Amino acid sequence: MSELHTYSITEARAKLDDGSISSRELTESCFEAIHDQDESVHAFLETWKDEALKEAEVADARRANGDRLGVLDGIPLGIKDNILIEGRRCTAGSKILENYVAVRDATVIKKLKAQGAVFVGRTNMDEFAMGSSTENSAYGVTRNPLDAGRVPGGSSGGSAAAVAADFCLAALGSDTGGSIRQPASFCGLVGLKPTYGRVSRSGLMAMASSFDQIGPLTKNVEDAAYVFQAIAGKDALDQTTADAPAFQPAWREDLTGLRIGLPKQAWGEGIDADVRESVLSVVERLRSLGAEIVDVDLPYSDEVLAVYYVVVPCEVSANLSRFDGMRYGVRLQGAGLLETYLRTRGELIGREPRRRMLLGAYALSAGYYDAYYKKAKKVQTLIRNAYQSALTNVDVLLTPTTPSVAYGLGEKVNDPLAMYLGDLFTVGANVTGLPALSFPSATKGSAGLPVGVHLTGRMFDEATLFAVARAYESSSNG
Repeated sequence: MSELHTYSITEARAKLDDGSISSRELTESCFEAIHDQDESVHAFLETWKDEALKEAEVADARRANGDRLGVLDGIPLGIKDNILIEGRRCTAGSKILENYVAVRDATVIKKLKAQGAVFVGRTNMDEFAMGSSTENSAYGVTRNPLDAGRVPGGSSGGSAAAVAADFCLAALGSDTGGSIRQPASFCGLVGLKPTYGRVSRSGLMAMASSFDQIGPLTKNVEDAAYVFQAIAGKDALDQTTADAPAFQPAWREDLTGLRIGLPKQAWGEGIDADVRESVLSVVERLRSLGAEIVDVDLPYSDEVLAVYYVVVPCEVSANLSRFDGMRYGVRLQGAGLLETYLRTRGELIGREPRRRMLLGAYALSAGYYDAYYKKAKKVQTLIRNAYQSALTNVDVLLTPTTPSVAYGLGEKVNDPLAMYLGDLFTVGANVTGLPALSFPSATKGSAGLPVGVHLTGRMFDEATLFAVARAYESSSNG
């Protein structure tokens, strides 16, 4: 088996441009790796080898004619199973959508097609993006390629596993409370949750519409910037997209003049010692690169998870109401309408989505709306103000991405509260709509597993997140 699939986008791009490899060879190498290893990892739910090789050949023909479409032309990518590709099945990891075939492309897919990207297949995920371990998929568990006894994170665990196993050069995920950044941390990757409204959600199966964002999982920081640049932008099909300036990376080796804030509330109990030590080593490296490190106060940090797990289930309850066997998806016929509903949703929607739908319906119900949903929305405003205030004095906020390294399969799947607490450092960016990036520390945690470092930035300032992470990455690799 060739080693071409182990390239980053940056490496492959240089080889493609100088003619030393072809996109077909690169794509074939990815499929060889999938054939040899994915039976044990289970990163993909479906692959499209014949079609991908044709796309690669078309990219090669363009290149031969001097007509490259973009940086991603001929690059093999994985796509999370909740992002529509016309003519392809898209199940969101649920049995109720087992036979659903997309009738249109998501906007991000249109943009990637315009770049000439090659689509390898659809990746496994927690059902309807609800979960932090990819153990909640209706189609089986995904394993962490770095340690088969551990989870890859979730809900974009299939995308993270596919990139970490070198089955594709990068992948798209979606992030509602950390679903890109947490698996990036567990699998030693770079993962970006863009500013809310920076990337179109059109064609993304909604979990919580005011929180969801699509973003990249990649092998290095520069690759993440390439993919983000390709998919960002205002879209008439998504009225929540913002008319922000086009993203341009602003790389820097010297961080002099840049202020990095360490939220006091984030460094208390609950972080494993190895994670704390690893992240603090990154802080010291950033200090040596010229950054000023300051402690900052971030009020309402203890309320962020509570707000998230009130507001998100309310939106889940509304969004998933369409999946009832009448309008979308598989129907299990009962003796009457009620029995049909009960059979269809009871047998074809998993435990975690049902749990969140029930929580949301309860919080929105008469007599409880004011006590739960309305109050949570008020506290959400306070949290947004607290982050905005903190980011007036510093350029980025830095914490661990997760309190621990990747944990064992089955360790938390029956303890929802323990699973939810794993989102402690990531949900703030979704509650506030701010951009956030996870990148790996050069220092490993327990069992030699990756540790993620989490940066949160100002609205539409992804460039600073990328600059800080790449400065660290470059200094560590050097």
